[in-house]
Amino acid sequence: MTGFTVSDIARVTGGTLYGGGEGRPVTGAVIDSRRAGPGLMFCALPGERVDGHSFIASALALGSPCALASRAPEGAPGPVICVPDVQLAMGLLARECRARFSGPVVGVVGSSGKTTTKEMCASVLAQRFNTLRTEGNLNNELGVPLTLFRLDAATEAAVVELGISDFGEMTRLGRMAKPDIAVYTLIGRSHLNTLGDLDGVLRAKTELLDEMDGGALVLLNGDDARLASLRPRQRTLSYGLGEGCGLRAAELSFGEGVSFEIRSEGRRIRAGVRAYGRHLVYAALAAAGVGMALGLTDEEIAAGLAAYEPVGRRARVLRAGGVTVIDDCYNSNPDSAALAIDSAADLGGRLVCVLGDMLNLGEGSADMHREVGERALARGALLLTAGEAAAAMGGVHFKTRDGLIAALPEYLREGDTVLVKASRAMEFERVTEAVLKLFG
Repeated sequence: MTGFTVSDIARVTGGTLYGGGEGRPVTGAVIDSRRAGPGLMFCALPGERVDGHSFIASALALGSPCALASRAPEGAPGPVICVPDVQLAMGLLARECRARFSGPVVGVVGSSGKTTTKEMCASVLAQRFNTLRTEGNLNNELGVPLTLFRLDAATEAAVVELGISDFGEMTRLGRMAKPDIAVYTLIGRSHLNTLGDLDGVLRAKTELLDEMDGGALVLLNGDDARLASLRPRQRTLSYGLGEGCGLRAAELSFGEGVSFEIRSEGRRIRAGVRAYGRHLVYAALAAAGVGMALGLTDEEIAAGLAAYEPVGRRARVLRAGGVTVIDDCYNSNPDSAALAIDSAADLGGRLVCVLGDMLNLGEGSADMHREVGERALARGALLLTAGEAAAAMGGVHFKTRDGLIAALPEYLREGDTVLVKASRAMEFERVTEAVLKLFG
């Protein structure tokens, strides 16, 4: 965020400024008062347990040039910009930050694989550009503004993850991010409790296209039937393993790393990713397509893919006492779980799938859990499950996660490859920690 003053923030957001300070420079924004400081505006958001308005005074005392709030607390020692809705005002300001940025913006959309693809794209672009990327999974109507607020004079390119759970959200995110390139990873079975079915997921995700310019580029996973059938008004390039994809991977080799050849209209790029999982091939193809569109060389693309490192608890491969553990506890849905099972089987050893509830699947939840269980059993896996919904998977079921943890010594042995995966709210990272402790 460059070139903004307190009065600019008030004008862009339509807010009313109390307490002066019109000319103070604003270089960024925070929603945690403990991170406040000179140049960083504090956005006071209401919360379930705490109200950000209670911390306006402390943020200003730490040097914040102003606070963005829905009310000015009595006696606040500095400028407060009052707006009807702080989150909405942050969105308006994010749109202005994006409008002032002249470099390319890549938006990453999909039911799964967004963060991996975002990181892969950013790793490739960083070979030539000073590249801003979404931190962690700050991909919603609070996270996207916080990302766009970080655009500054030194930024040359940006990769922004766009995540939704309901209709209308992608329209609002698209108006903020206004991508020059959109990458679609997968239309899968997530948030079906609000989006209904896969056609609903597609409609919600493709709201973004209405907010993009006609000359923009859309990279589509050509192995996804719904994405392959899209005919947007923008330019398109399909990527995948199928013969019909304009950007393909061939000569694949899997293990704890992935190697392959990228092929596109005569270009041949030998590449590898030092991380685990079949999904990495798709992320790498998308990143290569972004790099090609922005003029990177084959060598830069290959170097960017080689430099990729996983983030968070996404398919980390850990070892302890002869046991290989795939820590994939960040989230889960039927499509990502199936891919994780297949990828874990590539690592050899007796496959043990420790799976928990996949949340927000709607009415078909039981059938989808059963499908994932059958996938694991078809792979010859020992299947251990915990959680109410996971009971439909079959295998050896435990009512609680802690009950499963207590039984691990009975079921695991040296040489096993253990996949641990569930929706984030299930806190299956405790299972991973228990396995490591058992064999450490």
